[in-house]
Amino acid sequence: MKPVYLFDWGDTLMVDFPTEQGKMCEWETVQAVDGAYELLSQLTGHAVIYIATGAAESSASEIEQAFARVGLSQFITGYFCQANLGIAKGEPEFLAAILAKINADKSSTYMVGDSLTKDVMPALNAGIQPIWYRRNSSELVPSGVRVISSLSELSS
Repeated sequence: MKPVYLFDWGDTLMVDFPTEQGKMCEWETVQAVDGAYELLSQLTGHAVIYIATGAAESSASEIEQAFARVGLSQFITGYFCQANLGIAKGEPEFLAAILAKINADKSSTYMVGDSLTKDVMPALNAGIQPIWYRRNSSELVPSGVRVISSLSELSS
């Protein structure tokens, strides 16, 4: 079985511009995070990639549209959000619901995200291997958490 990577969306794979409002697919400018294209193109050969986002305003198809605008949608198998799960990210059931839908084993699943509270801790609590994309944070790193400061570190 191929490993499964669940990626957060905003500020993990795509830049979440603080001045923008509304759905990212409708923003005038969208941008991939540095290294996102290279990482996903490398991972797609030996892993299955999904998006696990807390975006409350966007549907899965709207999220896919945003990824398509920066050339990343070709690498992503599916998109999970509050609209299609009926569960908000951060709720204990969020990651469990994704694992059930994709029939993934916790031991071969990784959650990659930039938020300690919304990505890392829920993954730890769900028994999923967290990878913290930690930039500009002074928060302590919990035991058992892999930390990266650039997406290129996942390639190594």
